[in-house]
Amino acid sequence: MSTEAVTHPTYGNWRRPRRPGLGPLGLVGTFGVFGGLVLTLLASLISLYAAMVVFVPIAVFLIPLAIRTQDGRNVYQLIALRVGWRRRRARGAHLYVSGPLSARPGGRFRPPGLLNKVTATEGRDAYDRPFGVLHHPNRNLYTIVLGCDPDGGSLVDPDQVDVWVALWGEWLARLAHEPGLRGASVIVETAPDPGTRLAHEVLPRIQPDAPAAARAVMEEVVERYPTASSEMHTYVSLTYGVPANQRRKKEDVITDLSIRIPGLLSGLVAAGGGAAYPLSAERIAEVVRVAYDPAVAADVLDARARHGGTGLEWDDAGPAAAVETVGSYQHDSGVSRTWLMTLAPRGTVRSSVLRGMLEAAPGTRRKRVALVYRPIDPATSARIVEADRRSAQFMATSGRGMVQARAASEMRAAEQTAAEEASGAGLVEFSLMLTVTVDTMEQLADASVTVRNLTAASRVLMRPADRMQAAAFSCTLPAGILPWEQTLIPHELQEAL
Repeated sequence: MSTEAVTHPTYGNWRRPRRPGLGPLGLVGTFGVFGGLVLTLLASLISLYAAMVVFVPIAVFLIPLAIRTQDGRNVYQLIALRVGWRRRRARGAHLYVSGPLSARPGGRFRPPGLLNKVTATEGRDAYDRPFGVLHHPNRNLYTIVLGCDPDGGSLVDPDQVDVWVALWGEWLARLAHEPGLRGASVIVETAPDPGTRLAHEVLPRIQPDAPAAARAVMEEVVERYPTASSEMHTYVSLTYGVPANQRRKKEDVITDLSIRIPGLLSGLVAAGGGAAYPLSAERIAEVVRVAYDPAVAADVLDARARHGGTGLEWDDAGPAAAVETVGSYQHDSGVSRTWLMTLAPRGTVRSSVLRGMLEAAPGTRRKRVALVYRPIDPATSARIVEADRRSAQFMATSGRGMVQARAASEMRAAEQTAAEEASGAGLVEFSLMLTVTVDTMEQLADASVTVRNLTAASRVLMRPADRMQAAAFSCTLPAGILPWEQTLIPHELQEAL
């Protein structure tokens, strides 16, 4: 009798594109080095003292560019973050109060921060289903949100999981061909079940003329069902932009989006997304409302079960009050902290690498894991992988010993990426953000320990989003906030730094 070894598919080869320039200096620092050398040589023709006067300021300017954190930030970026935080505190921008008793016009509970100027409208797709559209007027962006109930990975053959992953990769690759798409986010939200969810689902379906024994059994199941279970929701937000040289009416943009929704949903279903559907404007507002005030989650669920909806509008989805601190974000009935990914898992991993992170965490009120994707068009993808391959080949041929061994591994990975891109694979930049919400500040320390354990098990390195907790909290909501679209410095210039 012979046995065959069961092989499970593994995944990996996540690469951060090499920064142009000499070492950690970046492109700007490299130009500064060569320009400084030229100026120093010219000054040395006058005198040694003149050369030192030119060299010292240039060196003082370049050294902070060479000192970088693990996630690639230099000293100037760290200083800018601290200065920006102090300026916000001095202006009182870290405090938010809304409602009829606030000084804000309208007297409504609009979402704060990056969501304050967003407006919500609604359209109908090709199947006459309502879908909400969030308009970001500052950047002229439009966001649609899709909901899905993914198929679980338990008792599923590895071959089927491999097919789902392949189809998910194909769906992401298709996003690069979506006209006007700026970015996409996948948000997985988990929360402890309040214990009333099963009752809302079962009791209204019991017929009055049902047998007494059947009614008794169903009522006993509802009563004894364990309330320690959790609920999970998955949302996919897609953000589209309108070019500055085009003037399109909002109605035309909504009509264009309504045509694309069925194809996007079919791709999600094929990739293991289960039942997929667009979210209405009311449903989006409910998700945001519960995120800012977790205490109303049971009331929202009860209203939807009894009346089929809450009637909530986007202008009332925000908190009554919010306070941002260095390491937390306090909002209505919750206190949140958000973490940002600094390094993806090294080596190869299995498809279940993020399972522990996506499951409900004990001792937390709500938890959201957001995967943010930035699709890259095919022309730019080819240019990036070729530049990365040439850089890896140079490092592999110029080093010795252990440095050469590491560079050779980098070269093999770069060659594989280039071959996959040439065969039609898409190139996507991604990041991961995690938000945990608890009831009080005292529980936040325990939640931080839980997050550290989850990230360690998932082989993901993360850091708290200190001094930008409010913005990071907004990025984990299904509202279409893309970090690279909210910066004053363009993304390309940041890469050069």
